[in-house]
Amino acid sequence: MADPRATEVLARVFGYESFRGDQQAIVDHIIAGGDALVLMPTGAGKSLCYQVPALVRRGTGVVISPLIALMQDQVDALTELGVRAAFLNSTQDWQDTREVERAFLAGELDLLYVAPERLLTERCLQLLSRGTIALFAIDEAHCVSQWGHDFRPEYLGLSMLHERWPEVPRIALTATATDVTRREIAERLALGQARHYVASFDRPNIRYHIVEKLDVRRQLLQLLRQEHAGDAGIVYCLSRNKVDETAEFLCAQGIAALPYHAGLGSAVRAQNQSRFLREDGLVMVATIAFGMGIDKPDVRFVAHIDLPKSIEGYYQETGRAGRDGLPATAWLAYGLQDVVQQRRMIDESNGDDAFRRRLGAQLDAMLGLCETVSCRRQRLLQYFGQSIAPCGNCDNCLQPPQSWDGTVAAQKMLSAIYRLWKERGQRYGAGHLIDILRGKQTPRVAENGHATLSVFGIGQDLSDQAWRSVLRQLLAQSLLMVDQEGYGTLALTDESRAVLKGERTLMLRREPDRASRGSTPRSKPLQPDLPVAAQAVFEALRAWRAGIARSHGKPAYVIFHDATLREIALALPDSLESLSHVNGVGVHKLESYGESILECIDALGMAT
Repeated sequence: MADPRATEVLARVFGYESFRGDQQAIVDHIIAGGDALVLMPTGAGKSLCYQVPALVRRGTGVVISPLIALMQDQVDALTELGVRAAFLNSTQDWQDTREVERAFLAGELDLLYVAPERLLTERCLQLLSRGTIALFAIDEAHCVSQWGHDFRPEYLGLSMLHERWPEVPRIALTATATDVTRREIAERLALGQARHYVASFDRPNIRYHIVEKLDVRRQLLQLLRQEHAGDAGIVYCLSRNKVDETAEFLCAQGIAALPYHAGLGSAVRAQNQSRFLREDGLVMVATIAFGMGIDKPDVRFVAHIDLPKSIEGYYQETGRAGRDGLPATAWLAYGLQDVVQQRRMIDESNGDDAFRRRLGAQLDAMLGLCETVSCRRQRLLQYFGQSIAPCGNCDNCLQPPQSWDGTVAAQKMLSAIYRLWKERGQRYGAGHLIDILRGKQTPRVAENGHATLSVFGIGQDLSDQAWRSVLRQLLAQSLLMVDQEGYGTLALTDESRAVLKGERTLMLRREPDRASRGSTPRSKPLQPDLPVAAQAVFEALRAWRAGIARSHGKPAYVIFHDATLREIALALPDSLESLSHVNGVGVHKLESYGESILECIDALGMAT
């Protein structure tokens, strides 16, 4: 039976009339003292699963969070709700630290955020031993997985919580984990007896779109101008240099963009992150060093201009878009060089053969997602062991791609590589191989006498672009390999033989014409339009919110999410009572902002 205290806290503090999905079951289980491992997609309300029990149970909920840079915003958001929250981290001076410690010992805190490095210090452990702890929440729990994409060695020490506080319930939460990672989390955090709650990984509001990389900066610019003008978003790059160059390019094109990578000073990173969180419409260009724990709800797009290393990483990064549940875009551009580069990085990586095989398997799954002709979302969720019907909201569903029998084309390419090696002991990269197949009399072809090869000119039926697509898909299917001794040239694999001998048929993805590439498919609107009158109210409320946020020195979304403002704009409440029924308007926010919101609506002459 549902705990009525939890429902009362949900409505009074957070402004929601009911829980979603597994939230109620998780909350009741933690309130009763049970341990839990929660896998729930970003934006599905993981935080409520420990915040509500912390407010119901006696004592302070201790939240272990990996990024101290985001703790201030998390605490600000809770304070706006009237929750007594604080954090302990290295950004505080000794007076602030002492005050937080005093408040904790006096029982004056509902929630206390601590980084794992700080928690494991003897001073912090002694402090916690002297107070009353309602629960431990281990956020971003996938950080404990050594096979995962965000491994943090400090998380390995968190198993001691069970030994030191055996009666205190623990809840580990993550948005990204395969069955293997989930078992590893349970083992490493000593959650063997914990109840597992696995929600659907589907984020139906995100539109997945993967394009062939051509002129990637121009393709990115087209996306931003045509689909996301003025929107906040994140652009992920593989290298620091590309981050800097891309941010400079976007700024030169009139788009407000900021760089973020580990090569920048800590003060610059902190300032850029703070601006991204607090200002509207900024684009953050970053390496994967940026993003974990980002709570900004109105990120309307996440773009990758380099191939991610794994589906887990890709899912985690794209999940930072559309946390408010409104439509968002996950856009990825990748090409042949991405595949070559990733294969090379795996071959050159430190670690044993098992480690490299694991990286290879992760890359193969990512390539499979990129090259599939079926629903992207189906393929993505299959990786996490879940099945759905075709989604209707990815590029393959909106503009179904064609497949073609590429067996003969593959045989031509594999034969060219084989003959160069067999007859002349030579290996070459993609460009020269395509020139040979296309019969181009380049200086390099002439210098090496390659026009005399039997394969010279046998591939004139396909364009350079089509041949690059063939090569990319052969690499994706491990029918070719990157030869490190040959400076990144291409070589056959054991699997190539079956194709050369005609024992295996290859169905390949046919890339669309250049004219139809680059922008998001428009088969249905990305962002649902508000009625004209409601749109005016929404914009007025956004302007009002921006002023409040500036005066408080907080991000706008900490005051109210866009989703709440949209609901207010549609409902047009004319009293505090009617406003109190809008999702996201709890008692404290109603008292703080209710009259001001009604005045804003009344000033437009829109109140019902």
